[in-house]
Amino acid sequence: MATEMQLFTLASLLRRGKALDRLSSAVSLLGLAIGLAPLLGAPAQPLSALFCALLVLPGLAEKYWALRVALDAEFFQRLADDAEHLALRTLDLDQALTRLGLRPANLTARSWDERSRGALRLLRLQALSLLAQLLLAVSMVLGLPWLSITG
Repeated sequence: MATEMQLFTLASLLRRGKALDRLSSAVSLLGLAIGLAPLLGAPAQPLSALFCALLVLPGLAEKYWALRVALDAEFFQRLADDAEHLALRTLDLDQALTRLGLRPANLTARSWDERSRGALRLLRLQALSLLAQLLLAVSMVLGLPWLSITG
């Protein structure tokens, strides 16, 4: 059974996903701005547009994981605030998720250790999506001048 401090710590850790999401949003906006620059009169470069489109794709994946992480952060915080009634709150949470169609009705109950590992997995997926986005951005910044010289 999870303790109040474990739930609080996990909620706090999951809230760090907001910072990852903000950075991803900035990189996505930069990619969109560069990709849409020809609409404002900048010379169109197909390779630049391709890199920008590729930059936005992991940004969209990061947004999906960020939403899931933020939802879990709120759940874990709510449960940490009322940890003495954890079993009852767990049942309430599972029933609410099932009624909203966010959890299959035939899914068996998971332990809090499994739930914690699942939430941390979502945070890692969010971070990996951001990492992919940042690697693409860096390769774009470093590679485009060389490609324009040779092309």
